[in-house]
Amino acid sequence: MRDLDPTDLDRQIWEDELADFVPDKVFDVHTHIYRWAFDLDPNRLSGPFASSIGAYFPEVTWELADEVDATLFPGRQIERLSFPFPFPNPCDFEGSNTYVAAEVAKGGGSSRGLMLVHPGMSAAEVEAEIRRTGLIGLKPYRFYAADPVQCRITDMLPEEQIAVADRLGLIIMMHLGKRDAIADPENIDDMVRLSEKYPGAKWVLAHCARSYSAWAIEKAAARLRGLSNVWYDTSTVCDSDALDALYTGVGVERVMYGSDDMIGPMRGKYITYGRAWAYLSPTNHSMGLSHCDGRMTYIRYEQLRAMKRGARQIGLSTAQREALFYGTARALVDSVTIRKL
Repeated sequence: MRDLDPTDLDRQIWEDELADFVPDKVFDVHTHIYRWAFDLDPNRLSGPFASSIGAYFPEVTWELADEVDATLFPGRQIERLSFPFPFPNPCDFEGSNTYVAAEVAKGGGSSRGLMLVHPGMSAAEVEAEIRRTGLIGLKPYRFYAADPVQCRITDMLPEEQIAVADRLGLIIMMHLGKRDAIADPENIDDMVRLSEKYPGAKWVLAHCARSYSAWAIEKAAARLRGLSNVWYDTSTVCDSDALDALYTGVGVERVMYGSDDMIGPMRGKYITYGRAWAYLSPTNHSMGLSHCDGRMTYIRYEQLRAMKRGARQIGLSTAQREALFYGTARALVDSVTIRKL
């Protein structure tokens, strides 16, 4: 069911709107390398990921990631920060981490990876896995907390694991929980407290701190701005107001490009309404009026359109644009010096 081949609409959007925005070198800080087989749910063939991952990208290799980038980002040099897909329990954590480490190694050292962690892992287990695989950080996820919806940061990433990241200088890729995401007062308090208590840990708040629309980051930015060990990625956020609020609220120098592949090459768009967001796809909406072109482009292209239009207010310089897509991420990844034993 994969549909990577660009249409004339895709090519027009790339050439008219995006080719002059995306620099020659790109560091993608949010990519998933995985096998669907690492989802150990015996009912996964009929489960929630059967119609997405199972249908489109059941196994992601480094070569597939290269193929996707060559198609969607023609002529660009791509480096990546990659990590497993967080399948709900039961998940093969060891298999996931071994696999992502082996695939990332195909990148020749310029790309790196993060390990999938469970809150039940001890500090010693986390450090041993980091040193075994050579991965440079942690990927917690809300699925592994007791309450996967209203969980706080330490419900999915206990402080003993954060202390390992602090001591080793590791990256933490954080997808925030709670219905209000970064706008939730407990999430704001936790981010301020934890970033100050563990200054060696390097936090990346995924999906604009899970602010798919502007209101959430607008509420939190004043307290988050200036936290020296907190960054943000732009993955799958398709709302230009949200990107504008992030750039102006926390500073564009703290923001990095991420694609959330293998979501980015799917067609559709993440739309926002009220205090919610939803995935609009080719199969869940009406084509609408006949006097417009009803075809959908890649989610990645919709995200890039939002990144570009959200930057109008600040007027990105060439240097800022190159940092957004490459330099900031490259410096962050290079700051982690731990290597495989």
